[in-house]
Amino acid sequence: MPDFTKQLSKYIPEGAAPIISAWINDTGCQFKVAKSRSTKFGDYQAPFKQNPHKISINHDLNHYAFLVTTIHEFAHLKTFQQYKNKVKPHGSEWKNNFKSLMKPFLKLNIFPNSILLAIVKYMDNPAASSCTDLNLYRALRDYDKVSNMVTVETLAEEDLFSMKNGRVFQKKEKVRKRYRCVELKTNKIYLFHPIAEVYELKDTIETS
Repeated sequence: MPDFTKQLSKYIPEGAAPIISAWINDTGCQFKVAKSRSTKFGDYQAPFKQNPHKISINHDLNHYAFLVTTIHEFAHLKTFQQYKNKVKPHGSEWKNNFKSLMKPFLKLNIFPNSILLAIVKYMDNPAASSCTDLNLYRALRDYDKVSNMVTVETLAEEDLFSMKNGRVFQKKEKVRKRYRCVELKTNKIYLFHPIAEVYELKDTIETS
C-alpha cells in the first residue's frame, strides 16, 4: 500500500499524517488537495458506478483547519459506508462518527491549547461545518497566514467591503445571527455570516 504520510505532512500536523494515510488506503478513497473554494473548505462525494469515494480539501487551509476538515469529510465517508443515503448528511450518525474519528487526534498533543479547547466544546454537538461554529472557526483562523482579508463581524456598521469576485457591499445592522449588507451596484440586500471573509474598503459614500 502507498504511504501518503510525507505528502500529507505538508498540509496537516506531522503526527496526524500516518492516520490519515491509513484511512485513505483502508477506504480506497481518492483524496485530492483542491484549489481554494469560497463556499466550502472540503467536500465528500459518495461512490458512483465504478468511481471510488472522493474527498477534496482546500489547499490554502492552515494545518489545523485542514486536519479538522479532513476528519469532517471522512466522517461523511464512514456514515455513507454504514447507512448509504438513508440518513441526514449531518444527523446523529454523522455526529457520532465525527466524534469517534476525532478522538485519536486529541491524544496526540498536536493541537494548540486554544484549538483543543474549541474542538472539545464543538464535539458536544458538531455542526455542518467548522465555519458555523464561531468559537472553533475563530480558534482555527488565528493560525492562518497573514492575510489582507477581514471578517464581516469586525467591520463597523456602514463600512464598505468587497468580495473576491469584486462585488461591493455596505454593512448594515445584525439580524439574528447574520448581517444585512447592501450591494451597491444593485441595491439588493444580502445576509452575510459574521465570519465571511471579505476585503475592507477604506472609501466612504458621500451623501448629499
